This record gives sequence, structure tokens and C-alpha cells, in this order.
Amino acid sequence: MNKKLDLIKQIRGVSTYSNAIDSKFTELMVSTEVEEEEAPTVEKFFEMYETLFFDIPPNGEINSHEYLVVRSTEYLGGNIIDPEKLALIEEINSLRQQLLDINTTIFNVDKLTK
Repeated sequence: MNKKLDLIKQIRGVSTYSNAIDSKFTELMVSTEVEEEEAPTVEKFFEMYETLFFDIPPNGEINSHEYLVVRSTEYLGGNIIDPEKLALIEEINSLRQQLLDINTTIFNVDKLTK
């Protein structure tokens, strides 16, 4: 029993190929939507910083408030002295000068009385 079987080969061009064949393999994958991550901005950083402020450890070589202060101080080029600290330093200097003046006066009075 010999039967004749005719095979017909159908050729598709580039333009008809994409219409006839689905090449996305959606059957094999679970569809997951990928969220596009926003590019970081300074505004977004500070919003996150305010949200995480109390979760950030106070001290530590990395990922801490201390790290942020040290890093920012390096960037700004030196020590940052706030007005309160500056006022205290000026008061200390003033008290030192007064102590020096008093000691000088005592020394001079002592010298005169001898």
C-alpha cells in the first residue's frame, strides 16, 4: 500500500512572519509587570531621609548620621561650627583672658608688696 503524500511548503516573508507567528513566548512565562524605577533626585533623597531619619543609626563608619556629617564636612572643606558652638568658644576665650588679666594683676600686686 503505497500512498502518495504531497507536502506543501509555505514560505513567509519578514513582513508576514511577525503577523503569523507569536515570538514573545508568553505561554512559558508568568506575566510580571516591571516597574520603572524613578531616577534619584535631591528632592527624593531628602524625602526618604526625613522618612528614615530615626531608623538611621547615630554612629558608625557607614550608613549612619555620623557618616553623613563626616562626609559632608569633608566635602565642605573643614570643620563646621554652628553659632552656638562659636559663642561658647568666644566665651571660653573671654574667660581665659580674664583669668590671665587677674593672674597678671595678682602677680604685679605681689611684686609691689614684697
